[in-house]
Amino acid sequence: TTINDWHTVPNTDRINASNPCSEYMHLDDSACNLASINVMKFVKPDGAFDVEGYRQAVRIFVMAMEIIVDFASYPTEKIGKNSHDYRPLGLGYANVGTYLMVNGIAYDSEEGRAIVGALSAILSGYGYRVSAEIAESKGPFNGFEKNRQPMLRVMGKHRDAAYAINSRFGPEYLVRAARRDWDECVSYGEKYGYRNSQISVIAPTGTIALLMDCDTTGIEPDFAIVKFKKLAGGGYFKIVNQSVPRALKKLGYSEDQIGDIICHITGSASLQGTPHINVKSLQQKGFTFEEIERVEKELPKIFEIQYAFTKWTLGEETLKRLGFAPEQYNDWKFNVLSALGFTDAQIAEASRVVCGRMTIEGAPHLKEEHLPIFDCANRCGKDGKRYIEPMGHVRMMGAAQPFISGAISKTVNLPNEITVDEIKDIYVESWKLGIKAMAIYRDGSKRSQPLSASGKEDNGTSKEKKEAQHQPIRRKLPNERQSITHKFNIAGNEGYIMVGMYEDGSPGEIFIVMSKEGTFVSGLCDAFATAISLSLQYGVPLKALVDKFSHARFEPSGWTENPEIRYAKSIMDYIFRWLGMKFLGRNGDGTAKEEVPEEGAEQTTVSVASEAVKVESGEVKVKVPLSRNGHSTPLAAGHAKVGSTRDPLSVVTQLESPPCPDCGSFMTRSGTCYKCVNCGSTSGCS
Repeated sequence: TTINDWHTVPNTDRINASNPCSEYMHLDDSACNLASINVMKFVKPDGAFDVEGYRQAVRIFVMAMEIIVDFASYPTEKIGKNSHDYRPLGLGYANVGTYLMVNGIAYDSEEGRAIVGALSAILSGYGYRVSAEIAESKGPFNGFEKNRQPMLRVMGKHRDAAYAINSRFGPEYLVRAARRDWDECVSYGEKYGYRNSQISVIAPTGTIALLMDCDTTGIEPDFAIVKFKKLAGGGYFKIVNQSVPRALKKLGYSEDQIGDIICHITGSASLQGTPHINVKSLQQKGFTFEEIERVEKELPKIFEIQYAFTKWTLGEETLKRLGFAPEQYNDWKFNVLSALGFTDAQIAEASRVVCGRMTIEGAPHLKEEHLPIFDCANRCGKDGKRYIEPMGHVRMMGAAQPFISGAISKTVNLPNEITVDEIKDIYVESWKLGIKAMAIYRDGSKRSQPLSASGKEDNGTSKEKKEAQHQPIRRKLPNERQSITHKFNIAGNEGYIMVGMYEDGSPGEIFIVMSKEGTFVSGLCDAFATAISLSLQYGVPLKALVDKFSHARFEPSGWTENPEIRYAKSIMDYIFRWLGMKFLGRNGDGTAKEEVPEEGAEQTTVSVASEAVKVESGEVKVKVPLSRNGHSTPLAAGHAKVGSTRDPLSVVTQLESPPCPDCGSFMTRSGTCYKCVNCGSTSGCS
């Protein structure tokens, strides 16, 4: 197979599988440490690539990763042994998509593929040369002699590929550097062997690319022209990828022209001079200057203009003054601008000016021949038509693969309308180009996807509007609110429950503070309280939370100082039973308050586990819940004498009672306390 034809240690074993991301393809039961280089850090002011700086970065990384092999810990002894014997490394790069764009080069072009091929060749060629230098002093990896001939054969294949790079398209100095590195790599390897059986992979870099200040990950092109930066205080800020203005400047556009193009993409983010919906027209509709200012502050964060005109931005008082009733503006379908008399066409035109097209297509001043430079993995915005065709991704991987020891983790982005035959063609072409691994993703094939460059669903519904239909609304508490603090003690574990309340007295947040700060229990309680607070603010009923977490049994548990909750099966059990008492009017055991029997009925009702146990003439009728989701199953339904071995009260009591601290048997209720029928211990009552 292609994979094993490029395998450096086949005399040890075949390559049978890869890691989940597919970039690491080596011996079974082995491990590889990864590192990636941001290629944009080596761009000189004149746009040329700093080859010597790049080589030095490769040298430092290879030496550091080689050291890590001996200092790392491994999950199994066999993985540790293979990793020490074969010492595979996984050096790669990121931000090549950005590098091409800022230099005015289309991702799907002969020139783009020649450049990426040369950068990949230098990465591995110089990396293996450094590995051979280390082998000169430290010796080659333990399995080298056994695999000497096949490894040198693979090194020769890499060198041949370097001489196959089309120098007509790539910069001559890059191609020349790549060939020199592979010549020296093979020469050094024949003399000293190699310290590492593998030197490079192209990882996805999805997370580390953010820390490395990269616009694009791995070998990927830009996903979309516009990115949305998440703000610390909530919400998003819309920005154009910084590679776009740099590329426009490289292509010779003036500052004014670049400004016009960027405004076309992101919009003006201002109501000044906007057609139809502007400061003057809004004042005529009854808006005050302050209210228009509040709208203006929202404009940089939104995708369509109507989302700046909501009750959260304007306030209920403003909407009431404008003549709208609560049942109107509390309806998620309510559109303030439409209700004020603006037509759909007017709103759409104003939105394009204020929020931008989120695509460079149709921008003023932009020359038609420059459009391919800004093509991205997907169509950009609602109006974008262009994108890198699937085979463009495949051809780029084919340009880099001959120089990568492992494989390439990359997604071929496909449009929603792709056919099965077209997907088959992609895989066949990948095989022909010698690509070791191929992943595809069809846009919209999952109900939820991490990134989207389009503002519309297939049915034409605005994506933001569709999300608004299903997005829960958070009801935040006022800055100043009433609160209640309750101290508790569970088997010596002291803590405090603090509940912040809305104006109507209902709980909107809880804080759980344990006396032993910094402990695992304290940290877990703090995180759990935050989750519960968010649940309450997003509308989860307190009853549902109380029903779910009351009677949860785990340590720490034990006796309490609360006469209404004598024993807590866990901290969560205590907290939610207390919340049920305080805000739902429940008993300390979590059950509903005792019901008043109908007049004339001769019966006594005892509430147990939210179900009535009726005592009639010395007999019991009981229905015991098997779960706490609000439904019950008649576990002990029927009749039995009170106190008999079939007494359902005994069964219920056992289900709800704590274990005996002395012998571990379940205790039974004795008044407001518990006693153990096995060893005679009590919880303090006789």
